[in-house]
Amino acid sequence: MQKLKLNLLVGLMALVIFFPSCNPETDDVPPLQVEQVVKRAIFESMRDWYYWTNELPLSLDVSQFSSNQDLLDNLRFRPLDRWSYLTTRAQFDAAFTGQASGVHGFSFAFDEDERLFVAFVFDAGPAGQDGWRRGWEFIEINGRSISSYRNSNGSYSFDLGPNTIGVQNTFKFRLPDGSETTRTIGKAAFQTNSVLHKEVYEMEGKRIGHLVYQSFRATQGLTPTRSQEVEDAFAFFETEGIDDLIIDLRYNGGGSVAVTEQILNYLAPSSASGRTMYTNRHNPNKFSNNRTVNFNKRGSLELDEIVFITSRSSASASELLINCLEPYMNITLIGDNTYGKPVGQFPLSTFSRVLAENDVELVPVTFAIANAEGRADYFDGFPADILVGDNPARDWSDFNERRLAAAIAYLTGGSVSARLADHKYFKPVWEMIDAFEGLQKEFPMY
Repeated sequence: MQKLKLNLLVGLMALVIFFPSCNPETDDVPPLQVEQVVKRAIFESMRDWYYWTNELPLSLDVSQFSSNQDLLDNLRFRPLDRWSYLTTRAQFDAAFTGQASGVHGFSFAFDEDERLFVAFVFDAGPAGQDGWRRGWEFIEINGRSISSYRNSNGSYSFDLGPNTIGVQNTFKFRLPDGSETTRTIGKAAFQTNSVLHKEVYEMEGKRIGHLVYQSFRATQGLTPTRSQEVEDAFAFFETEGIDDLIIDLRYNGGGSVAVTEQILNYLAPSSASGRTMYTNRHNPNKFSNNRTVNFNKRGSLELDEIVFITSRSSASASELLINCLEPYMNITLIGDNTYGKPVGQFPLSTFSRVLAENDVELVPVTFAIANAEGRADYFDGFPADILVGDNPARDWSDFNERRLAAAIAYLTGGSVSARLADHKYFKPVWEMIDAFEGLQKEFPMY
Protein backbone atom coordinates (compact mmCIF):
# COMPACT_ATOMS: atom_id res chain seq x y z
CA MET A 1 0.00 0.00 0.00
CA GLN A 2 2.84 2.41 0.86
CA LYS A 3 4.45 1.61 -2.48
CA LEU A 4 1.17 2.34 -4.29
CA LYS A 5 0.84 5.71 -2.51
CA LEU A 6 4.43 6.58 -3.39
CA ASN A 7 3.93 5.72 -7.07
CA LEU A 8 0.76 7.80 -7.15
CA LEU A 9 2.55 10.77 -5.58
CA VAL A 10 5.39 10.52 -8.09
CA GLY A 11 2.89 10.34 -10.93
CA LEU A 12 1.07 13.43 -9.75
CA MET A 13 4.34 15.32 -9.40
CA ALA A 14 5.25 14.33 -12.94
CA LEU A 15 1.94 15.71 -14.19
CA VAL A 16 2.62 19.00 -12.46
CA ILE A 17 6.07 19.16 -14.02
CA PHE A 18 4.79 18.16 -17.44
CA PHE A 19 1.87 20.61 -17.42
CA PRO A 20 3.22 23.87 -15.99
CA SER A 21 0.83 26.49 -14.74
CA CYS A 22 -0.67 28.83 -17.33
CA ASN A 23 -1.57 31.43 -14.75
CA PRO A 24 0.17 34.56 -16.06
CA GLU A 25 0.40 35.92 -12.51
CA THR A 26 2.99 33.37 -11.38
CA ASP A 27 6.56 34.65 -11.33
CA ASP A 28 8.10 31.73 -13.19
CA VAL A 29 6.04 32.01 -16.40
CA PRO A 30 8.11 33.39 -19.29
CA PRO A 31 6.83 36.78 -20.56
CA LEU A 32 6.23 35.40 -24.05
CA GLN A 33 3.95 32.71 -22.62
CA VAL A 34 2.04 35.32 -20.63
CA GLU A 35 1.61 37.38 -23.79
CA GLN A 36 0.13 34.44 -25.69
CA VAL A 37 -2.22 33.57 -22.82
CA VAL A 38 -3.55 37.14 -22.79
CA LYS A 39 -3.98 37.14 -26.56
CA ARG A 40 -5.91 33.87 -26.37
CA ALA A 41 -8.14 35.42 -23.71
CA ILE A 42 -8.83 38.38 -25.98
CA PHE A 43 -9.73 36.08 -28.87
CA GLU A 44 -11.92 33.85 -26.71
CA SER A 45 -13.70 36.85 -25.19
CA MET A 46 -14.33 38.24 -28.67
CA ARG A 47 -15.69 34.89 -29.85
CA ASP A 48 -18.00 34.86 -26.85
CA TRP A 49 -19.26 38.47 -26.72
CA TYR A 50 -18.45 40.36 -29.94
CA TYR A 51 -21.57 41.60 -31.69
CA TRP A 52 -20.23 40.39 -35.05
CA THR A 53 -18.96 37.09 -33.66
CA ASN A 54 -20.03 35.26 -36.81
CA GLU A 55 -17.42 37.27 -38.72
CA LEU A 56 -14.60 35.88 -36.55
CA PRO A 57 -12.60 32.72 -37.33
CA LEU A 58 -13.44 29.61 -35.30
CA SER A 59 -9.81 29.25 -34.28
CA LEU A 60 -6.72 31.41 -34.53
CA ASP A 61 -2.96 31.21 -33.97
CA VAL A 62 -2.62 34.28 -31.79
CA SER A 63 1.18 34.11 -31.82
CA GLN A 64 1.21 35.57 -35.34
CA PHE A 65 0.15 38.97 -33.96
CA SER A 66 2.77 41.33 -32.59
CA SER A 67 0.65 42.77 -29.78
CA ASN A 68 -2.78 42.75 -28.17
CA GLN A 69 -3.68 45.81 -30.22
CA ASP A 70 -2.50 44.15 -33.44
CA LEU A 71 -4.73 41.18 -32.65
CA LEU A 72 -7.78 43.33 -31.94
CA ASP A 73 -7.19 45.39 -35.09
CA ASN A 74 -7.29 42.20 -37.13
CA LEU A 75 -10.39 40.88 -35.39
CA ARG A 76 -12.51 44.01 -35.78
CA PHE A 77 -15.28 43.78 -38.38
CA ARG A 78 -13.90 46.57 -40.53
CA PRO A 79 -16.98 47.43 -42.61
CA LEU A 80 -18.79 48.67 -39.50
CA ASP A 81 -16.67 48.52 -36.33
CA ARG A 82 -14.85 51.81 -35.68
CA TRP A 83 -14.97 51.57 -31.90
CA SER A 84 -13.70 48.36 -30.24
CA TYR A 85 -10.64 49.15 -28.14
CA LEU A 86 -8.26 48.08 -25.37
CA THR A 87 -7.53 50.05 -22.22
CA THR A 88 -7.17 49.37 -18.48
CA ARG A 89 -10.05 49.11 -16.02
CA ALA A 90 -8.78 52.10 -14.08
CA GLN A 91 -8.69 54.26 -17.21
CA PHE A 92 -12.15 53.07 -18.25
CA ASP A 93 -13.70 53.81 -14.85
CA ALA A 94 -11.98 57.21 -14.67
CA ALA A 95 -13.24 58.26 -18.11
CA PHE A 96 -16.85 57.29 -17.41
CA THR A 97 -16.86 59.26 -14.15
CA GLY A 98 -15.14 62.33 -15.61
CA GLN A 99 -11.73 61.97 -13.98
CA ALA A 100 -9.26 63.44 -16.48
CA SER A 101 -5.48 63.26 -16.16
CA GLY A 102 -2.57 64.57 -18.20
CA VAL A 103 -4.63 67.04 -20.26
CA HIS A 104 -5.27 70.79 -20.44
CA GLY A 105 -9.06 70.39 -20.48
CA PHE A 106 -10.23 72.06 -23.69
CA SER A 107 -11.42 71.30 -27.21
CA PHE A 108 -10.75 72.75 -30.68
CA ALA A 109 -13.21 73.69 -33.45
CA PHE A 110 -12.76 75.23 -36.91
CA ASP A 111 -15.05 77.78 -38.53
CA GLU A 112 -15.87 78.04 -42.24
CA ASP A 113 -12.76 80.16 -42.89
CA GLU A 114 -10.54 77.51 -41.31
CA ARG A 115 -9.87 79.63 -38.25
CA LEU A 116 -9.33 77.59 -35.08
CA PHE A 117 -11.19 78.39 -31.86
CA VAL A 118 -11.60 77.15 -28.32
CA ALA A 119 -14.75 75.04 -28.63
CA PHE A 120 -15.23 74.45 -24.90
CA VAL A 121 -13.29 74.24 -21.65
CA PHE A 122 -13.82 72.25 -18.47
CA ASP A 123 -14.23 74.46 -15.42
CA ALA A 124 -11.69 72.71 -13.18
CA GLY A 125 -9.08 72.01 -15.87
CA PRO A 126 -5.97 74.16 -16.41
CA ALA A 127 -7.59 75.97 -19.38
CA GLY A 128 -10.76 76.71 -17.42
CA GLN A 129 -8.80 77.85 -14.38
CA ASP A 130 -6.77 80.14 -16.65
CA GLY A 131 -9.98 81.81 -17.80
CA TRP A 132 -10.23 80.45 -21.35
CA ARG A 133 -13.60 80.80 -23.06
CA ARG A 134 -15.34 79.44 -26.11
CA GLY A 135 -14.75 81.96 -28.91
CA TRP A 136 -11.05 82.59 -28.29
CA GLU A 137 -9.20 82.21 -31.59
CA PHE A 138 -5.88 80.35 -31.69
CA ILE A 139 -3.20 82.29 -33.58
CA GLU A 140 -0.19 80.16 -32.63
CA ILE A 141 0.53 77.00 -30.67
CA ASN A 142 4.06 76.69 -29.29
CA GLY A 143 5.22 79.46 -31.63
CA ARG A 144 3.84 77.75 -34.75
CA SER A 145 1.02 79.05 -36.92
CA ILE A 146 -2.15 76.97 -37.03
CA SER A 147 -1.67 76.28 -40.76
CA SER A 148 1.68 74.62 -39.99
CA TYR A 149 -0.19 71.83 -38.21
CA ARG A 150 -1.97 70.85 -41.42
CA ASN A 151 -0.91 67.44 -42.70
CA SER A 152 -0.55 65.98 -46.18
CA ASN A 153 -4.16 64.73 -46.39
CA GLY A 154 -5.57 68.20 -45.74
CA SER A 155 -6.51 67.49 -42.13
CA TYR A 156 -4.70 68.58 -38.98
CA SER A 157 -2.41 66.91 -36.44
CA PHE A 158 -1.98 68.75 -33.15
CA ASP A 159 0.81 67.19 -31.11
CA LEU A 160 0.71 68.73 -27.65
CA GLY A 161 3.03 66.21 -26.06
CA PRO A 162 2.39 63.15 -23.89
CA ASN A 163 -0.61 62.93 -21.59
CA THR A 164 1.54 63.50 -18.55
CA ILE A 165 0.84 65.82 -15.64
CA GLY A 166 3.08 68.89 -15.84
CA VAL A 167 3.66 68.92 -19.61
CA GLN A 168 3.34 72.54 -20.76
CA ASN A 169 2.23 74.20 -23.99
CA THR A 170 2.04 77.84 -25.02
CA PHE A 171 -0.96 79.29 -26.88
CA LYS A 172 -1.41 82.68 -28.51
CA PHE A 173 -4.99 83.91 -28.85
CA ARG A 174 -7.02 86.64 -30.47
CA LEU A 175 -9.87 87.49 -28.10
CA PRO A 176 -13.39 88.53 -29.19
CA ASP A 177 -12.56 92.20 -28.53
CA GLY A 178 -9.63 92.01 -30.98
CA SER A 179 -6.87 92.02 -28.38
CA GLU A 180 -4.23 89.29 -28.17
CA THR A 181 -2.93 87.27 -25.25
CA THR A 182 -0.37 84.48 -24.81
CA ARG A 183 -0.92 81.79 -22.19
CA THR A 184 1.27 78.91 -21.02
CA ILE A 185 -0.48 76.15 -19.10
CA GLY A 186 0.46 72.68 -17.92
CA LYS A 187 -1.42 69.41 -18.06
CA ALA A 188 -3.09 68.26 -14.87
CA ALA A 189 -5.54 65.86 -13.24
CA PHE A 190 -9.05 67.19 -12.52
CA GLN A 191 -12.76 66.43 -12.47
CA THR A 192 -14.57 67.34 -15.68
CA ASN A 193 -18.06 68.82 -15.88
CA SER A 194 -20.57 67.46 -18.39
CA VAL A 195 -22.92 70.46 -18.24
CA LEU A 196 -21.04 73.23 -20.03
CA HIS A 197 -23.90 75.74 -19.93
CA LYS A 198 -27.55 75.99 -18.86
CA GLU A 199 -29.86 78.96 -19.19
CA VAL A 200 -33.50 79.93 -19.79
CA TYR A 201 -34.55 82.52 -22.38
CA GLU A 202 -37.84 84.44 -22.56
CA MET A 203 -38.76 84.48 -26.25
CA GLU A 204 -42.11 85.27 -27.90
CA GLY A 205 -44.02 84.43 -24.72
CA LYS A 206 -42.19 81.12 -24.27
CA ARG A 207 -39.62 80.01 -21.74
CA ILE A 208 -36.94 78.10 -23.64
CA GLY A 209 -34.37 76.06 -21.76
CA HIS A 210 -30.85 75.70 -23.16
CA LEU A 211 -28.57 72.84 -22.03
CA VAL A 212 -25.07 72.37 -23.46
CA TYR A 213 -24.21 68.78 -22.58
CA GLN A 214 -20.73 67.51 -23.36
CA SER A 215 -20.67 63.86 -22.24
CA PHE A 216 -22.78 61.23 -20.49
CA ARG A 217 -20.61 60.73 -17.41
CA ALA A 218 -21.74 59.32 -14.07
CA THR A 219 -20.90 60.92 -10.73
CA GLN A 220 -18.39 58.76 -8.90
CA GLY A 221 -19.85 57.02 -5.85
CA LEU A 222 -23.53 57.44 -6.69
CA THR A 223 -25.63 54.27 -6.64
CA PRO A 224 -27.46 53.46 -8.85
CA THR A 225 -25.20 54.86 -11.55
CA ARG A 226 -26.33 58.38 -12.39
CA SER A 227 -25.17 61.97 -12.73
CA GLN A 228 -25.66 64.60 -10.03
CA GLU A 229 -25.13 67.27 -12.71
CA VAL A 230 -28.10 65.90 -14.64
CA GLU A 231 -30.31 65.94 -11.56
CA ASP A 232 -29.30 69.52 -10.77
CA ALA A 233 -29.83 70.69 -14.37
CA PHE A 234 -33.34 69.28 -14.63
CA ALA A 235 -34.26 70.57 -11.18
CA PHE A 236 -33.23 74.01 -12.50
CA PHE A 237 -35.38 73.69 -15.64
CA GLU A 238 -38.36 72.45 -13.62
CA THR A 239 -38.08 75.39 -11.23
CA GLU A 240 -37.85 77.77 -14.20
CA GLY A 241 -41.01 76.29 -15.75
CA ILE A 242 -39.68 75.89 -19.29
CA ASP A 243 -41.97 75.23 -22.27
CA ASP A 244 -39.37 73.95 -24.72
CA LEU A 245 -35.77 72.77 -24.52
CA ILE A 246 -32.65 73.06 -26.67
CA ILE A 247 -30.07 70.34 -25.93
CA ASP A 248 -26.70 71.03 -27.50
CA LEU A 249 -24.85 67.78 -28.25
CA ARG A 250 -22.56 69.12 -30.96
CA TYR A 251 -19.38 68.01 -29.13
CA ASN A 252 -20.84 65.03 -27.28
CA GLY A 253 -19.18 61.73 -28.24
CA GLY A 254 -21.22 59.54 -25.91
CA GLY A 255 -20.67 57.86 -22.56
CA SER A 256 -22.76 56.00 -20.03
CA VAL A 257 -26.00 54.29 -21.09
CA ALA A 258 -27.21 54.51 -17.47
CA VAL A 259 -26.87 58.30 -17.52
CA THR A 260 -28.61 58.37 -20.90
CA GLU A 261 -31.54 56.50 -19.33
CA GLN A 262 -31.56 59.03 -16.50
CA ILE A 263 -31.90 61.94 -18.94
CA LEU A 264 -34.48 60.11 -21.04
CA ASN A 265 -36.70 59.67 -18.00
CA TYR A 266 -36.62 63.43 -17.38
CA LEU A 267 -37.37 64.27 -21.02
CA ALA A 268 -40.05 61.75 -21.95
CA PRO A 269 -43.72 62.68 -21.61
CA SER A 270 -45.71 61.03 -18.83
CA SER A 271 -47.57 59.05 -21.49
CA ALA A 272 -44.34 57.15 -22.26
CA SER A 273 -43.88 55.88 -18.71
CA GLY A 274 -43.96 52.09 -18.64
CA ARG A 275 -43.48 51.85 -22.39
CA THR A 276 -40.35 50.74 -24.28
CA MET A 277 -37.35 53.03 -24.11
CA TYR A 278 -35.01 50.68 -25.97
CA THR A 279 -34.13 47.04 -26.52
CA ASN A 280 -30.56 45.85 -26.74
CA ARG A 281 -29.60 42.95 -28.97
CA HIS A 282 -26.58 40.72 -28.42
CA ASN A 283 -24.95 38.14 -30.65
CA PRO A 284 -26.45 34.63 -30.99
CA ASN A 285 -24.28 33.34 -28.11
CA LYS A 286 -25.79 35.87 -25.76
CA PHE A 287 -29.47 36.09 -26.72
CA SER A 288 -30.31 35.47 -23.07
CA ASN A 289 -28.79 38.89 -22.28
CA ASN A 290 -31.20 40.74 -24.56
CA ARG A 291 -33.41 43.04 -22.53
CA THR A 292 -35.98 45.76 -22.93
CA VAL A 293 -35.76 48.89 -20.80
CA ASN A 294 -38.95 50.89 -20.21
CA PHE A 295 -39.39 54.57 -19.44
CA ASN A 296 -39.93 55.52 -15.82
CA LYS A 297 -40.90 59.19 -15.92
CA ARG A 298 -39.03 61.48 -13.53
CA GLY A 299 -39.72 65.09 -12.68
CA SER A 300 -42.47 67.39 -13.83
CA LEU A 301 -41.33 68.50 -17.30
CA GLU A 302 -43.94 67.99 -20.02
CA LEU A 303 -42.24 69.45 -23.07
CA ASP A 304 -43.94 70.35 -26.32
CA GLU A 305 -40.75 70.24 -28.36
CA ILE A 306 -37.07 69.38 -28.04
CA VAL A 307 -34.46 70.73 -30.42
CA PHE A 308 -31.14 68.94 -30.52
CA ILE A 309 -28.08 70.75 -31.84
CA THR A 310 -25.93 68.06 -33.43
CA SER A 311 -22.82 67.51 -35.51
CA ARG A 312 -20.64 64.67 -36.76
CA SER A 313 -19.13 64.69 -33.26
CA SER A 314 -22.53 63.73 -31.77
CA ALA A 315 -22.19 59.98 -31.32
CA SER A 316 -23.19 56.88 -29.38
CA ALA A 317 -25.21 57.87 -26.28
CA SER A 318 -26.11 61.17 -27.96
CA GLU A 319 -27.72 59.22 -30.78
CA LEU A 320 -29.35 56.82 -28.32
CA LEU A 321 -31.02 59.80 -26.63
CA ILE A 322 -32.44 61.00 -29.94
CA ASN A 323 -33.46 57.53 -31.13
CA CYS A 324 -35.36 56.65 -27.95
CA LEU A 325 -37.35 59.89 -27.85
CA GLU A 326 -38.30 59.95 -31.53
CA PRO A 327 -41.30 57.57 -31.22
CA TYR A 328 -42.84 59.59 -28.38
CA MET A 329 -42.43 63.31 -29.04
CA ASN A 330 -41.56 66.01 -31.54
CA ILE A 331 -37.82 66.41 -31.94
CA THR A 332 -35.83 68.44 -34.45
CA LEU A 333 -32.13 68.21 -35.27
CA ILE A 334 -30.32 71.44 -36.14
CA GLY A 335 -26.67 71.60 -37.19
CA ASP A 336 -25.19 68.62 -38.99
CA ASN A 337 -25.77 64.88 -39.38
CA THR A 338 -24.72 62.79 -36.37
CA TYR A 339 -21.83 60.32 -36.35
CA GLY A 340 -23.61 56.99 -36.74
CA LYS A 341 -23.01 54.59 -33.84
CA PRO A 342 -26.09 52.43 -33.17
CA VAL A 343 -24.10 49.89 -31.14
CA GLY A 344 -22.82 49.74 -27.59
CA GLN A 345 -19.93 48.35 -25.57
CA PHE A 346 -19.05 47.23 -22.09
CA PRO A 347 -15.76 46.01 -20.56
CA LEU A 348 -15.14 42.26 -20.61
CA SER A 349 -12.46 41.78 -17.94
CA THR A 350 -15.30 40.94 -15.53
CA PHE A 351 -15.81 37.73 -17.52
CA SER A 352 -12.13 36.81 -17.98
CA ARG A 353 -9.76 36.06 -15.09
CA VAL A 354 -6.76 36.32 -17.41
CA LEU A 355 -7.70 39.80 -18.64
CA ALA A 356 -8.51 40.99 -15.12
CA GLU A 357 -5.27 39.71 -13.58
CA ASN A 358 -3.17 41.23 -16.35
CA ASP A 359 -4.93 44.62 -16.26
CA VAL A 360 -6.11 44.33 -19.86
CA GLU A 361 -9.55 45.82 -20.41
CA LEU A 362 -11.20 44.71 -23.62
CA VAL A 363 -14.10 46.93 -24.71
CA PRO A 364 -15.51 45.61 -28.00
CA VAL A 365 -18.87 46.27 -29.60
CA THR A 366 -21.18 43.87 -27.80
CA PHE A 367 -24.76 44.91 -28.62
CA ALA A 368 -27.01 47.00 -30.86
CA ILE A 369 -29.79 49.20 -29.52
CA ALA A 370 -33.26 49.50 -31.05
CA ASN A 371 -35.90 52.07 -30.12
CA ALA A 372 -39.58 51.29 -29.51
CA GLU A 373 -40.17 51.14 -33.28
CA GLY A 374 -37.26 48.75 -33.86
CA ARG A 375 -34.94 51.36 -35.36
CA ALA A 376 -31.39 50.16 -34.76
CA ASP A 377 -29.51 50.60 -38.01
CA TYR A 378 -28.21 54.15 -38.35
CA PHE A 379 -24.55 53.67 -39.16
CA ASP A 380 -24.74 56.74 -41.39
CA GLY A 381 -26.01 58.83 -38.50
CA PHE A 382 -29.24 60.78 -38.09
CA PRO A 383 -29.70 63.47 -40.76
CA ALA A 384 -30.13 67.01 -39.50
CA ASP A 385 -33.55 68.50 -40.23
CA ILE A 386 -31.98 71.93 -40.65
CA LEU A 387 -28.35 72.22 -41.76
CA VAL A 388 -26.49 75.04 -40.00
CA GLY A 389 -22.72 75.39 -39.73
CA ASP A 390 -20.85 75.54 -36.43
CA ASN A 391 -20.03 78.98 -35.06
CA PRO A 392 -17.20 78.55 -32.52
CA ALA A 393 -16.37 82.27 -32.60
CA ARG A 394 -19.50 82.85 -30.48
CA ASP A 395 -19.99 81.84 -26.84
CA TRP A 396 -22.86 79.61 -25.72
CA SER A 397 -25.52 82.21 -24.89
CA ASP A 398 -24.69 84.58 -27.76
CA PHE A 399 -27.90 84.91 -29.82
CA ASN A 400 -25.72 85.50 -32.90
CA GLU A 401 -24.31 81.99 -32.56
CA ARG A 402 -25.85 80.43 -35.68
CA ARG A 403 -27.01 77.11 -34.32
CA LEU A 404 -28.53 78.62 -31.18
CA ALA A 405 -30.17 81.36 -33.26
CA ALA A 406 -31.62 78.72 -35.61
CA ALA A 407 -32.96 76.67 -32.70
CA ILE A 408 -34.66 79.70 -31.14
CA ALA A 409 -36.08 80.79 -34.49
CA TYR A 410 -37.53 77.33 -35.05
CA LEU A 411 -39.10 77.12 -31.59
CA THR A 412 -40.59 80.60 -31.73
CA GLY A 413 -41.60 80.80 -35.39
CA GLY A 414 -41.64 77.25 -36.75
CA SER A 415 -38.98 77.88 -39.39
CA VAL A 416 -35.40 79.02 -39.91
CA SER A 417 -34.49 81.73 -42.39
CA ALA A 418 -32.19 81.05 -45.31
CA ARG A 419 -29.77 83.52 -43.75
CA LEU A 420 -29.06 80.95 -41.03
CA ALA A 421 -29.64 77.67 -42.83
CA ASP A 422 -28.13 75.97 -45.87
CA HIS A 423 -25.93 78.71 -47.33
CA LYS A 424 -24.30 79.14 -43.90
CA TYR A 425 -23.75 75.40 -43.66
CA PHE A 426 -20.26 73.96 -44.05
CA LYS A 427 -18.44 70.79 -43.10
CA PRO A 428 -15.34 71.46 -40.99
CA VAL A 429 -12.02 70.27 -42.43
CA TRP A 430 -11.28 68.57 -39.11
CA GLU A 431 -13.22 67.72 -35.97
CA MET A 432 -12.09 66.57 -32.54
CA ILE A 433 -13.60 63.13 -33.02
CA ASP A 434 -11.10 62.65 -35.89
CA ALA A 435 -8.10 63.16 -33.61
CA PHE A 436 -8.55 60.23 -31.25
CA GLU A 437 -9.07 56.48 -31.14
CA GLY A 438 -10.42 54.07 -28.56
CA LEU A 439 -11.57 55.39 -25.20
CA GLN A 440 -10.48 58.94 -26.05
CA LYS A 441 -12.71 58.99 -29.13
CA GLU A 442 -15.72 58.91 -26.82
CA PHE A 443 -14.34 61.63 -24.52
CA PRO A 444 -12.03 63.76 -26.72
CA MET A 445 -10.08 66.62 -25.17
CA TYR A 446 -6.61 68.14 -25.20
